[in-house]
Amino acid sequence: MDIKNIWNRLKSSQLCWPLAALCIVLLFNLFFTKDFFSIEIKDGHLYGVTIDILNRATPLMLLAIGMTLVIATKGIDISVGSVIAISGAVAASLIGGKLEYVDGVQKLVTLVPMPVAILVALLATTLLGMWNGLLISRVGIQPIVATLILLVAGRGIAQLITQGQIITIYYKPFQYIGTGYLLGLPFSLFIVAVVFAVTLYAVRKTALGMFIESIGINPVASKFAGISVSKYIFSVYAFSGLCAGIAGLIICSNVSSADGNNAGLFIELDAILAVSLGGNSLDGGRFSLVGSLIGALVIQSITTTIYAIGVPPEITLVVKSVVVILICLLQSANFRKIVFAKWAHKGGISDEKNTAKL
Repeated sequence: MDIKNIWNRLKSSQLCWPLAALCIVLLFNLFFTKDFFSIEIKDGHLYGVTIDILNRATPLMLLAIGMTLVIATKGIDISVGSVIAISGAVAASLIGGKLEYVDGVQKLVTLVPMPVAILVALLATTLLGMWNGLLISRVGIQPIVATLILLVAGRGIAQLITQGQIITIYYKPFQYIGTGYLLGLPFSLFIVAVVFAVTLYAVRKTALGMFIESIGINPVASKFAGISVSKYIFSVYAFSGLCAGIAGLIICSNVSSADGNNAGLFIELDAILAVSLGGNSLDGGRFSLVGSLIGALVIQSITTTIYAIGVPPEITLVVKSVVVILICLLQSANFRKIVFAKWAHKGGISDEKNTAKL
């Protein structure tokens, strides 16, 4: 097989351009960010900028997994940021945030055991996802409108749970979720790995993935083919709520507090962008979970790079937007066709001239 055929096969892969975008960001850091790829071991744990990127990207990767399935059905879920806030608020409220002194010794006050608090938080967020799914699949409300309702109401619910206060969590075992290490790596990476592996198995080893893609391409035809369209749409939104709930626990654990007003603020936009950068079409249909994870890593790498090179905070979002636009242009087939067609045309003319000289 010649190089041209290999290049054509690479270009046809959905993961080609997301990986190219990630490589460009990493190459930039290789030359312009000091010690970007340096990794050191302290107390048996791996530390470094790249490890930090992986760790900080875990909530976004979880959201991207759920959002990928939602977008594959031609839907959208803009409420995941508020669901994150609710998840943290529920868990923090149940675990408790008070320290008491008993005979001069600090003692933690918890209302319920931590596993129960986690289960209740995840159950609540799954129910919120089911609420979105109910409005969209049964009532017939457009996805962006249905999830907009929860986007607005969710912040209020989270602040009602926390009573408008930032609840600090002193319970050490809960902090392990977001800051702990297992086998030298952040524990949150293992959570993402489990969620990703289970989801990938469900959509690639069963008919579930094909049904979701079919619904995204043509829901009417899927219904006539015997697929329960409303049931699968309802399920993907419930799963998106569950993923947001897990992400909320990680964020809440990482900062050891629950902030109903700011937790997960605007992260839904990054989640949608991660899915898009992963090569997935917002028109639904064929999807790639791996691509979405790569998209999440691209976004987190850009964010870390911007802070590492010392971009002033007031223009951080502008710089990030410019970088994202450039990456989107790189991934656009029409843009590449316009740009590379001119190069190919110039190269063709040059070859013709050389041939004429011979």
